[in-house]
Amino acid sequence: MLDEDNQQLCGYVAIVGRPNVGKSTLLNHLLGLKLSITSRKPQTTRHNVLGIKTADDYQLIFVDTPGIHSGQDKAINRYMNKAAETAIRDVDAIVFVVDRLLWTEADQSVAERLRASASPLIIAINKIDRLEDTAELLPHIEYLQGVMPDAEIIPVSALQKKNLDMLENQIIEHIPQSGFLFPEEQITDRSERFLAAELVREKITRQLGAELPYQITVEIEAFEIKGHIRHINALILVEREGQKKIIIGEKGQRLKSIGQAARIDMERLFDSKVMLTLWVKVRSGWSDDERALRSLGYQD
Repeated sequence: MLDEDNQQLCGYVAIVGRPNVGKSTLLNHLLGLKLSITSRKPQTTRHNVLGIKTADDYQLIFVDTPGIHSGQDKAINRYMNKAAETAIRDVDAIVFVVDRLLWTEADQSVAERLRASASPLIIAINKIDRLEDTAELLPHIEYLQGVMPDAEIIPVSALQKKNLDMLENQIIEHIPQSGFLFPEEQITDRSERFLAAELVREKITRQLGAELPYQITVEIEAFEIKGHIRHINALILVEREGQKKIIIGEKGQRLKSIGQAARIDMERLFDSKVMLTLWVKVRSGWSDDERALRSLGYQD
């Protein structure tokens, strides 16, 4: 979208909302590749992740944030809320993702936090492909407009890629003239080590979401590139012995399945062959220990 002076546009866009409304899925489809991990389990995203989309004349730097939530006071929950709140400061636009016709206390809580921001706000009503009658959207849009009068509202389906072009064009309207901040080929600020750990965690969450609580994390102990092969050793940390047994599974079959699924996604993302080795270890209380969280990469 070149203007008369042939200037580039570049800016930051925060994607926010309560847990499990589809923020990471939206980011992935806006980028056209899988960057942020996704699952049906709330609070899958724990860190702010930059996703960078560069076109001929604009660069959008999306910030995928953890879901903003309340009622949980572990150190990891405080970290996730702080990460999300930090992301909405000094961005050029905010995309507030909500789930269809739902409006919960958690959504209201996010809305209250956003009122303090001076950034332009776009409400993306996600998952409209699941609505039986889209006419139901009209009164809900009116309600949302009453809650946040200055917001622009766009119904979308991140999964079906519906109205994403409309959403992106609306975002671009708020992006200032600026030279690109990242090289055109760069897609994220996160390292391959970080992305590898996240993909392992995603597979655990997807395969064991109903059986395993949130007290798991993944630490990359070794990451070496030899020729065209990435050799990755990942340590899965849990808080109790019973959780370790669940992840390993009978005769190690569950751990093998997790590793196979993660390796396939890593090879697609890194465009190379991956040799992945997984271990599971008990480290009690890590999710409520701020020093342990910092050592595991949970930091601003």
